[in-house]
Amino acid sequence: MARARRRSGRSSNIANAGSPEEAADGASPASPTPTENGAHSAQPDPSRQDDEKCPACADDQTQEEKDAGQESWVRCDACRTWFHWRCVGKGDLEVIDKWYCRPCLDADTKRVITMKPPARKSSRKKTQRDYAGLHAGQEADPGRWLRMMQGKEIKPHSFKHMKGSEVTLEWLEHDDTALTEPIIIDSAEGLGMKMPPSDITVDEIAEIIGEDTPVEVIDVSTQSNLPGWTLEKWAEYVDTEPEKRDKIRNVISLEISGTSLADKILPPRLVREVDWVEKFWPITKKGRGHSYPKVQLYCLMGVEKAWTDWHIDFAGSSVYYHILHGEKVFYFIRPTPSNLAAYERWSGTEMQNHSWLGDMVDDVYKVELQGGNTMIIPTGWIHAYTPRDTVVIGGNFLHSYNVATQLRVREIEISTHVPKKFRYPFFSRLCWYTGEKYLRDLKAKEEFSPRVLESVEALAEFLVSEARAIERGTEQARREAKEQVPSDRVKDPAAMARELRWRVKFATGYTSDDESSHRRKGKTTAISSVASVGEKRKRSVDEDEEKHLLFKNFKPRIWDKVTVLPTEEESRTLKRKKMDDSEGLDVWAAGTDLEDDPDADEGVTVKRRKNMVVKVRRTAKGLERQRIERITEDWVWDEPKQPVPSISPHASPSSTPPPSVNLNGKRDSEKDEGEPPTVAMEIEGAR
Repeated sequence: MARARRRSGRSSNIANAGSPEEAADGASPASPTPTENGAHSAQPDPSRQDDEKCPACADDQTQEEKDAGQESWVRCDACRTWFHWRCVGKGDLEVIDKWYCRPCLDADTKRVITMKPPARKSSRKKTQRDYAGLHAGQEADPGRWLRMMQGKEIKPHSFKHMKGSEVTLEWLEHDDTALTEPIIIDSAEGLGMKMPPSDITVDEIAEIIGEDTPVEVIDVSTQSNLPGWTLEKWAEYVDTEPEKRDKIRNVISLEISGTSLADKILPPRLVREVDWVEKFWPITKKGRGHSYPKVQLYCLMGVEKAWTDWHIDFAGSSVYYHILHGEKVFYFIRPTPSNLAAYERWSGTEMQNHSWLGDMVDDVYKVELQGGNTMIIPTGWIHAYTPRDTVVIGGNFLHSYNVATQLRVREIEISTHVPKKFRYPFFSRLCWYTGEKYLRDLKAKEEFSPRVLESVEALAEFLVSEARAIERGTEQARREAKEQVPSDRVKDPAAMARELRWRVKFATGYTSDDESSHRRKGKTTAISSVASVGEKRKRSVDEDEEKHLLFKNFKPRIWDKVTVLPTEEESRTLKRKKMDDSEGLDVWAAGTDLEDDPDADEGVTVKRRKNMVVKVRRTAKGLERQRIERITEDWVWDEPKQPVPSISPHASPSSTPPPSVNLNGKRDSEKDEGEPPTVAMEIEGAR
């Protein structure tokens, strides 16, 4: 590749220098030094006489030409001889990729002067920005961040310390504060995860993954990525004594899915149960050879005094964070609307170089973690220090308990121009998979907590906006939005998104007759009320207007008579082994009846509740009747080796239940009677 440089004066040894590196070996202050775009520059040396010539210099060159501004030099890629660019070339030297002098071109006709591709030219003009969107060119000082926070008010945290056995799906469903603040698990016992040995070294990690594996290393002083690093080179750097390290560096983005190290890791049980990738991305489209969001397994390695500037994990994803060995200090800022707005103003601007984000928000909290500790950081928390060499296993996950904030963080990433490389991969496609599954669940009358329904509503609004981009956006916007739709699951994205929005609104007790994206002001009730200013009038389900509700791409079914029969309850006892991790959920979701297990010693009490809804309406051909039967079963295992009476054959359960984490299983089934058997809309059209 052509080497170029600019200088004010000329030195007699430049013309015949073999390479800029050789020239730099001398003690001359005019020796060229590397710059960020691969070129070489030199500072003027007043002591040198301005009488140098290149092999192409003309004898009649004027003194004005010799003294004009910054002198540009170019080196032949064949003979490595340096020339004045004004003597041998025309145009912009910066666009030249490979350059040869005239004698070398004449000697070999295969040699051709080539130009840099436009994309390479653009990317080489600036240092690559890290995932937090930091600009290059800031002060190269590894202690800048710590000095900036000196004297600032840092509050001690009041976050929960929990046992691993307490971090369950039941806790998340029944505690409204769950996953709204970071939680600290002092011991991994009961957390349902698997980790490598706590004394694993960076050398061993490099050997397991592969020493030639490329790794993105961050220069702490500039928060920018350093190219050309491998795990072998990183391990050598970590093994260097702290006082002998030339710079402070950090590794925070080594994704290890599909490696031998990944076989030694299992994320916490709760993470696996709520992670959208685990729940909604098709199993047939994951694994080797498939493109999917690989964000569940990261190995983070920081050295003493390394820090990461304030940031939010991509797409507001939550994080689990287990320290194998070392120490970590976190500083947290709550993701309130005002704090997120301050972060948006600060991120990716010159303010990052001289302003501490903590001065622009309400409070900053400090958390100290030791080896063996695990932390779960919820959606959107702004965070950032490594007092000792540390090895951490962590991962990111999206979930259905704070989708609105996840989408808000994504908007911030777009507005602050975070490169796509540093955003959550396949985010929109994952949202389509998730929305499609929730639509099927809502149609099957699955029950969800208000917190999940609120999140699904936010997800539906996002998918509707994606559908609008496909329908009415610019050509590029339509193409990009359409490429993210998984055609294997979503055939009509516009209809799917709007039906999901309608169904989740109905499930939460609201009605809507347009595509308004703003939230509703209140729930509908059986009694009509007068709407306040700026609020839609609430309708009673008995009003004739109900029949005339307008839904884009969807028309709800109207029933003439809906009868809800009394709930039937019964309790039975079976002999059945208690479910464990080896049995899995497939046997419980197979849809067949469970019978006594002759090899089981455990007794299980099955409480069944049956609800029946019968709907009738007149049709053009006669009458249509739908009978919807829902059977819910709670499975509670008794103490081992207790006498277990057999269940009578005629009262055996009609379907197999999927158990929850606490071994209580629930199932729903629906049975329809009458002609036609269509059950596209049941409850939502009832009146």
